[in-house]
This record gives sequence, C-alpha cells and structure tokens, in this order.
Amino acid sequence: MTDTNKQAPSPAAAPAAASPVANPQGRRKGLTLIAAAVAVAAVAWGGWHWMVARNYQTTDNAYVAGNVVQITPQIGGTVISIGADDTDYVKPGQLLVQLDSADALVALSQAESQLAQTVRQVRTLYANNAPLVAQVAQREADLARLQADAARAREDVDRRRPLLATGAVGKEEFDHAQSLARTAGNAASAAEAAVRAAKAQLTAAEAQTKGSSAEEHPSVIAASAKVREAYLALQRTRLVSPVEGYVAKRGVQLGQRVASGAPLMTVVGLHNLWVDANFKESQLAQLRIGQKTELTADVYGDKISYHGTVVGMGAGTGAAFSLLPAQNATGNWIKVVQRVPVRIALSPEDLAQHPLRVGLSMEAKVDVRDQQGEVLATATRNAPVAQTSIYDMALPQAEERIAHIVAGQNVAPLKQLPELPPVAMADAQDRSQGKAPAAVASAPVDAQATQSK
Repeated sequence: MTDTNKQAPSPAAAPAAASPVANPQGRRKGLTLIAAAVAVAAVAWGGWHWMVARNYQTTDNAYVAGNVVQITPQIGGTVISIGADDTDYVKPGQLLVQLDSADALVALSQAESQLAQTVRQVRTLYANNAPLVAQVAQREADLARLQADAARAREDVDRRRPLLATGAVGKEEFDHAQSLARTAGNAASAAEAAVRAAKAQLTAAEAQTKGSSAEEHPSVIAASAKVREAYLALQRTRLVSPVEGYVAKRGVQLGQRVASGAPLMTVVGLHNLWVDANFKESQLAQLRIGQKTELTADVYGDKISYHGTVVGMGAGTGAAFSLLPAQNATGNWIKVVQRVPVRIALSPEDLAQHPLRVGLSMEAKVDVRDQQGEVLATATRNAPVAQTSIYDMALPQAEERIAHIVAGQNVAPLKQLPELPPVAMADAQDRSQGKAPAAVASAPVDAQATQSK
C-alpha cells in the first residue's frame, strides 16, 4: 500500500538528474582552454623576455642631480644689499650680496699710503749710495796725501840722522823732525781708518740695494702685497655668482652680520644636469660606460622621453658611504639588496625643451646590448670639471694702482667700490640671449631643488 502511494517522477526531473553526469566534461574542456591560454601567454612572455626585456635594465630609483653652488663670503661683514632672491635667474658675475665696504676702503687707503712712503724711503736709500761713493773717494785721496807727507817726514829724519853724529844738525832739530814724522804717520793711520769706515758704510748701504731696483726692493714688494691684500678684501665685500643658474635657499637678510664661510644662498645650474640611477647589485653585471639610456620624468609623464648615456658607476654602494654604515658583523644580521649609483648624462637638447629640477624622480631604462664599454673608468680627466674666471678680474686693477704708486704718480684713494666688470655670459647669450627660459622661469621650484641627490 505504501508503494502504491508513491508518485512517479515527472518528465521535467529527468534532465536535472542527468546534468551532474555531463558537468565534468565541460569543466575539463574549460580547464584545457585556460591551460592553453596560460601556456600561450608563458610562451609569449618568454619570447618577449628573450627578444626584448633581457636587453634592458630598468629602475625607478633615479633622481635628477646637478651642481648646487653654495654662496659664502670670504670675509666677514654687514649685509647692505641683496641682489637676487629665490627662483631668480642669475648670470656669472652678477651681484648677489653686497657687504659694507667702509672698513675695506680705509684699509686700502692705509696700505696705499704705506706703499708710497716705502717707495720714497727706498729711493732715498738708492740716492744715498752716490754720496757714500764720493766720500770713499775723498777719504782715499786724503789717505794718499797724508801717506805722502808721512813718507817725506821719514825721509827728512833719515837724512838728518847721519848729520847728527857730525854735529851738522843739532839734536833739537833732529827731535823736531822725528816729531813731525810721527805726527804725519799718525795722520796717515787715521786717514786709513777713515777710508775703512767709509767703505764699510758704503758696503752696508749697498747691501740694502744691491741686486735689485727700487721697484723690486723687498720693502716695496712687501708693501705692494699689503695693497693687493687690501684690494682683494675690498673686492670680496661684493659677492657675485660664479655660475649661471637659479637662486635657491636664500637665508641672508639686510643688516645681518655674516662671518666668513657662512652660507647665504645657493645657485643651482639647471642647464647641466644628470641623473643618479640607483641600480640593484644584481643589475650591474651588464652595465657598461657609454650605453644608451632612455629616461622619463614623473613631472612630465611617459609622453616625454629623455636620452642619456651612462658616464660612470659609483665606487661603492649607498650604504657604504652613508652617515651611519651598516654593522654587518653584529649578530642581528639581515641581508639587504644593495644599490650602486650610476651616473647618466642627459642630452642638452632634451633639457632645453623640457627643463628639469634637481631632485625630481626619474625612471631609467638602459640598453645593455652594447658590451664594448668599460665597467669602471680607465682614463684620467684632462680638463677641470668646472671653473670660473670671474675672481681673476680684481688683481689686474690692483696691479694698475700699484704700478702708478711705485712710479711716483699721485693716486687718489678710492671713495667707493669700482664698477663691476662686464658679465661673462657668452654661453648663456648663445642659448637664451641673457634671458631665463620661459619654461623654467614660470614653473614652480621643486621642494628638493636645493639638494643634490
């Protein structure tokens, strides 16, 4: 009776009961397709890595670096003028800071007066030599005359001595002749001593002047050096820019008393930048000097590319030269992948079209297919890394004033600083006619623009 009460399954329930049997086949087909897709992707990735990726080494641990020139005074003084502010574009030789020059002007006037007095004293020494020579000649003539007189007196005594025995000459006359002879001899001896004294005086005078002219006398040279020192101190009250660039980190204020060597501001040269790319130690095996590099900057995005060249690799890792190097000999040691800075020179044309700032983040991609270059530099540098001639203009002006004073001419003391010489800006004029590039002048200064990575 229970079996007769069970209902027969409906026709719609039959396919539902059969579906679990069909699902494993569909699942295997799907997994096969997925496995095939993964295999194709792996083969494609392997082919791409073999043909493309293995020929490049990339890193995003790269930053723009450049010359950050610190402006510091060579002498102490009070600031009376500031010629440039943050973000200003400056040329080599342009006035940045002016110190009070009153004390330096007084010191220069004193040094020039001392030089003029020394020149006159030295010329007097040379002029005194001629009277001393004449005095020696006169003493020698007196000596010759007195020696002749003494000789005649001795001859008189010699003639009278035989006559004394015969009584032709009296003893009184003979004694008088001997007395005259002794007096003449003493006079000749005194004259000889006077000649020696005159010659010694002449020798002492010539010792101060012999072998040099009045212009080359040591006293004149020493006084001239004091004038140069005072003139340089006067020129150093004026701080000028040694390079072309942009002012950053201006900390000096009007009326501030600054000491020698105190940092006042910095000038950053943005026309000669490079990139320090910090590659992992496992990436260095294929890096060589001279390899071509493609770089992108975060400030412009991937649409703007820079072209560069590897110019050198650091002599050690960043950790080795850090302020507190790692102490790996301690017990608590964890291996950390080290990085070595690689310097990459940027194309000047790319920099001119798309200016960068010091400290900006970059991404570097080095083409390592060219393995002809050296791992480390083997040639020495034949030219200076950087040089300036703006500080060489002070000494010629000082030499001109010294020459006039030594020649005996009247040189009026300086009442104020001489005018600045023409600014040496041939390179900057060729690039921008002495004006700041609009892209750099209008763009905001990066927060790290005063630091060299």
